[in-house]
Amino acid sequence: METQNQTDVAGFLLLGLSEDPEQQPLLFGLFLTMYLVTVLGNLLIMLAIGSDSQLHTPMYFFLSNLSFTDLCFSTTTVPKMLVNIERQSKSISYPGCLTQVCFVLLFAGLENFLLAAMAYDRYVAICHPLRYAVIMSPCLCGLLIVLSLVISSADALLHTLMILRLSFCTELEIPHFFCELDQVIKLACSDTLINNILVYLVTSILGGVPLLGIIFSYTQIASSILRMPSAGGKYKAFSTCGSHLSVVSLFYGTAFGVYISSALTHSSKETAVASLMYTVVPPLLNPFIYSLRNRDMKQALWKLI
Repeated sequence: METQNQTDVAGFLLLGLSEDPEQQPLLFGLFLTMYLVTVLGNLLIMLAIGSDSQLHTPMYFFLSNLSFTDLCFSTTTVPKMLVNIERQSKSISYPGCLTQVCFVLLFAGLENFLLAAMAYDRYVAICHPLRYAVIMSPCLCGLLIVLSLVISSADALLHTLMILRLSFCTELEIPHFFCELDQVIKLACSDTLINNILVYLVTSILGGVPLLGIIFSYTQIASSILRMPSAGGKYKAFSTCGSHLSVVSLFYGTAFGVYISSALTHSSKETAVASLMYTVVPPLLNPFIYSLRNRDMKQALWKLI
């Protein structure tokens, strides 16, 4: 196939979830509603935590950062899709596509590390309650956020710079509603071996280490809860982890769903729907999970409202 240098690539075509013109108004209304609910829910979580001094603790500090990350994660992909539906266009510029790839990787990595930091916070609170204030100091919490941001930024920039070395074919159709790293690499006509190795290597390390940390933390938490003598103590300890465990299950469940669907099916539409579950649904549901399952959050939200 005819190839062209990456500097000559005008842009890509995002095929989206459906090409049926009759479904476009329905998709626009659905995703606009989901996006507005995502923005409102995460903003309320951040405002409630910031306005209530009782919530100025490590657990809610990480939660406010998670809400900010979810808000940015959804903003990276959904508004462009809404603009394309409204304009009846599928195009995205080459710089715009690379920018979208970079920020999707950045915020996905941040969410991954934040969930691990929150699991560690719950581990210290339940397994080492007397030393909690000393271990989870403001300095450590800030350091965990900065470290997560630095590692996620380095990962996103690395993959984005590696795309710049690729040459692309004349067929530049992406069967998704946003520029996903794997789909962009598949469009390249030049050798992508290094890019693919890098994707698998970095994803295994930066995805596997936080997940192992979460599994270890909850293994220790479960062991401590089972050793508690009273049923009330067990319920109270578990209730502090219930919301976080639900968010972890949602995030990693949808992520593994994307991986399995891409491995087992060759249908681009099914893969696009799986990616939708990974990028849009967790930011939408996370505020509801924390506000409905957490008494302190419900009280703070009522005060704010």
